[in-house]
Amino acid sequence: MDDVSYGALALALSLVAGTWTWFAYRRRGLGAGLMGAGLTLLPIAAYLTRTLRLVGEVGSAIGRWATSLVLSPVVWAGIVLAGIAVVLFGAGRAVEARGGGKPRRPAKVRGDERLELPGTTPASGTTARRTPTVDDDLADIEALLKNRGIT
Repeated sequence: MDDVSYGALALALSLVAGTWTWFAYRRRGLGAGLMGAGLTLLPIAAYLTRTLRLVGEVGSAIGRWATSLVLSPVVWAGIVLAGIAVVLFGAGRAVEARGGGKPRRPAKVRGDERLELPGTTPASGTTARRTPTVDDDLADIEALLKNRGIT
């Protein structure tokens, strides 16, 4: 488009906005009319600063890109790869949120303690179950909570 076409577009947009401003002023009062007047001046300001031409060129570039998108199998392959990447990223976040994905460390055995499966009998012949071992940091925290009356 040439400069005259952009001028006509700016004038038409301002006339439509001016009509809307008039009805807004009549129905909702002076505040709505003043805000509408500010919006009415924006298309002319965009024309004078050549921003209207910029917006037109950006719209034209997006249109060219969209038409090449529809007809190109290479572009569709890129879209499929981008979709797979988004799905993999989301799956990774979901796994991390559930606490998975971290390598598990084997349980540490202290001294002569032995791990027993639930329901098995210890060497002494009784059926009492042993409590699992707690690391030192958690034991300290539990002791502090018990001292303060928090269970």
